[in-house]
Amino acid sequence: MKEWKSTTIICVKNNGKVAIGGDGQVTFGETIIKSNAVKIRKLFHNNILTGFAGSAADAFALLEKFESKLEQFSGDLIRASVDLAKEWRLDKALRQLDAMLIAANKVHLLIISGNGNVLECEDNIAAIGSGAGFAKAAALALLQIKPDLDPYEVVKSSLTIASKICIYTNSNITIETL
Repeated sequence: MKEWKSTTIICVKNNGKVAIGGDGQVTFGETIIKSNAVKIRKLFHNNILTGFAGSAADAFALLEKFESKLEQFSGDLIRASVDLAKEWRLDKALRQLDAMLIAANKVHLLIISGNGNVLECEDNIAAIGSGAGFAKAAALALLQIKPDLDPYEVVKSSLTIASKICIYTNSNITIETL
């Protein structure tokens, strides 16, 4: 059975700013199905950045659920993320969803998964999806060389580098910032 490969998402927090970006490629096996998918969103009055990797329908269901958690907890990113992860892991239907999320505001940068994990990245860089390792390595290298680089530039450059290495990542990049 062929496997869907859906994206590279990276989020960088630096100098009081945060940027998240994703490429636009969706592949099925060795076939590119779509090149301009948008997999990042702003939520909760444009104060929370999110990006998803995995099944698109599953990710949209999770984003909708996450948005309601953010409303329930008045935009508290940590509480909404923990509650989502808990429900995702325990609910029989949600447990079947195949996706991962990155969520960030100017204070927190989190990876949320269906196995109950809510991980805050120590290095202020989070990456998920097929090209995550390539994009994160590029971001770490860029910030090692230029520690004050704007997160937008780090995200853009990291995704561009990943698109040159990972066959499941393209250079059709969408970026959002706070």
